[in-house]
Amino acid sequence: MKRICMTMAVLSLCLCASPVLADYDGPKIKFRLAHTTPPGNHITLAYQKFADLVKEKSGGKITVQVFPNAVLGSDRVLIEGAQKGSLDVGVSSTPNLAVFAREFSVFDLPYITSPKFQKNLYASIDKGGPLHAYFEEVSNKVGLQPIMYAEYGYRHFVTVKRPVTKASDLAGLKMRTTDSPVEVAVAKALRTNPAPIAWGEVYTALQQGTIDAEGNTFPHLFGAKHHEVLKYAITSAHNYGMQVAMANKAWWDKLPPSAQQIINEAARDAVVYQREVLYPENEKAAREGFIKAGITIHDATDEDIEEFRKMTRPVWDTVTLPAELIQLVQDTQK
Repeated sequence: MKRICMTMAVLSLCLCASPVLADYDGPKIKFRLAHTTPPGNHITLAYQKFADLVKEKSGGKITVQVFPNAVLGSDRVLIEGAQKGSLDVGVSSTPNLAVFAREFSVFDLPYITSPKFQKNLYASIDKGGPLHAYFEEVSNKVGLQPIMYAEYGYRHFVTVKRPVTKASDLAGLKMRTTDSPVEVAVAKALRTNPAPIAWGEVYTALQQGTIDAEGNTFPHLFGAKHHEVLKYAITSAHNYGMQVAMANKAWWDKLPPSAQQIINEAARDAVVYQREVLYPENEKAAREGFIKAGITIHDATDEDIEEFRKMTRPVWDTVTLPAELIQLVQDTQK
């Protein structure tokens, strides 16, 4: 009962955070948004919530057609579509966005952020915050407009071959990564063999032995049914990610200001709902699903995390990211 009350309270907060703009008198607008997340995942539910709020706030005049589960392609394909204008809004994880703007790889730096200071990070990345302003400028330069920084979560290492109770246990494994240069460097620092593979191909790669391990959030792994082939996990929480909705900049600039306002407010309310309700519930359910599937989860101790930190810290010296950006992120961690 207590949990239900808390959920209802957050729902009330989300719905009352801004007025319903049912008196919107602008043109009817329909746009497409595509992402790669599977059904039931908190990211999928967050973007559906966003679509529902856009429709509600506009009195039904603005509608969002959502394409989940990579039906229109991988993260990279979706962002390329948004750049070209063949897709209005594409969603990508921050590591995959690094292909388009290297600055997004700052979040791949091992342990640059911590769950302990998550609220500070939210305040900076949300509209009005310094990180939001920074990444808006970066995105605009490559023809994109950030719309919504959906929660992705902290990644943990998982394997199919051997138990992992410390960082050195990963040595020699074939590790799936994204195309992020930082993520590849982290895999090498842990003495694994990095293999950049598109998300939609990872399940088969695990089955066939093309890779032995990967790093991702429990909800993302569970939603994609990777628990069917995985055997072991360690709560390394080695980096944080977001699933960013990027609009075609030219399309966005042509929207009436009132339509932009509705979309921005819907994005804000949907993210609050996701962070406070969807993500915690999905994280708990995914962990329980892992255990029921027979996956052995090692909860990393402070000593375990310190080993990961020491092994991966040299990666910081190999990247060429703006010092200003690194400082903006570090400013949130206190």
